[in-house]
Amino acid sequence: MYEAIRTKSVHSTPAAPDVPHRSREEELDIQLAGHLAALLAVTDELRGTTPDADLDTAADRLAEQVARLRGGIPPVRAVPAVPGDAARLHRQAHTLAGRALVVAASRADTAAAILAAERMDAHAARLSGQGTRRTAPRQLSAAR
Repeated sequence: MYEAIRTKSVHSTPAAPDVPHRSREEELDIQLAGHLAALLAVTDELRGTTPDADLDTAADRLAEQVARLRGGIPPVRAVPAVPGDAARLHRQAHTLAGRALVVAASRADTAAAILAAERMDAHAARLSGQGTRRTAPRQLSAAR
């Protein structure tokens, strides 16, 4: 049986009219910055495991996008002390890039969407044993 809610919502009380509310776009910016920062952390860890110029370039581009989304605040960068399992890291990076791509496409952020798609392709190529593969940026219909 349905029972009515007995307490008032904390979001619309007269006692707290100054509760900050973020727009959908601001929430997506925060979410996208988080996914890209996580992808950057895994990329940095991969750079410690298998040094590669492609990973260096990708890490720099990811750091630029995270800083842009955070209003110019650069992300924290760290170099891992112990090398990790490269295959596991590539799978994790591929998953994170996919999440970033979905959010970038939903907020129509072309630069972030293209970067995420390129990273997905690069990590998929590494996982399939094709090694480093350079591809031209592809156009995404969802990201304008």
